Amino acid sequence: MAREKISKDRPNARFHGRVEANGRPCEVPGCAEAGEFRAPPVEGAPQGGERPNAYRWFCLEHIRAFNAGYNYFAGMTAEEITDAQRPYAGWDRETRAFARAGVDPGPAWADFADPLDAIGAKFRDARVNRAERRDGRSLSPADRSALKVMGLDIDVDRTGLRQRYSELVRRYHPDRNGGDRQHEAALQKVIAAYQQLKGAVAFA
Repeated sequence: MAREKISKDRPNARFHGRVEANGRPCEVPGCAEAGEFRAPPVEGAPQGGERPNAYRWFCLEHIRAFNAGYNYFAGMTAEEITDAQRPYAGWDRETRAFARAGVDPGPAWADFADPLDAIGAKFRDARVNRAERRDGRSLSPADRSALKVMGLDIDVDRTGLRQRYSELVRRYHPDRNGGDRQHEAALQKVIAAYQQLKGAVAFA
């Protein structure tokens, strides 16, 4: 019976915004209920410097009355009300850019020491992996990996690709190394990378 009385007399946690009063009364004169729901301070009320605004506290009945009487458009002109009611209101405001040219700016290197270049190297690798070609042609992850194998920049053209391929084949081919086959694995990687890039969209 006592539990039923409490549930009827006091709102429970299902009411959004309820805060345990701990003896705080409702601020409506003559109301003996607990002040468990907060409302903004009276407009123009002095505030305590850097301290947060002092809320007003009401019981459930009086916070409902407060909310029912709240008018967001109070004090606005007809033009301001129309502007606020547009379906896309707020979307035309400029927002902070989170990246530049698709790549986030790097950290401020002057703020800390990186003697092993561990952070710097990781950032540069990420930047290369996300950078785009100046001509707008797309590169797949496999294309980017192949460019690394051949030691080429992402903006290299088809002529530069062929020239680099010829250079690396001459460098690693056993016939150019007195029959020494120690560079054969590197040569196979170069050949595979060239085949990948030769058929890529960026070099079509």
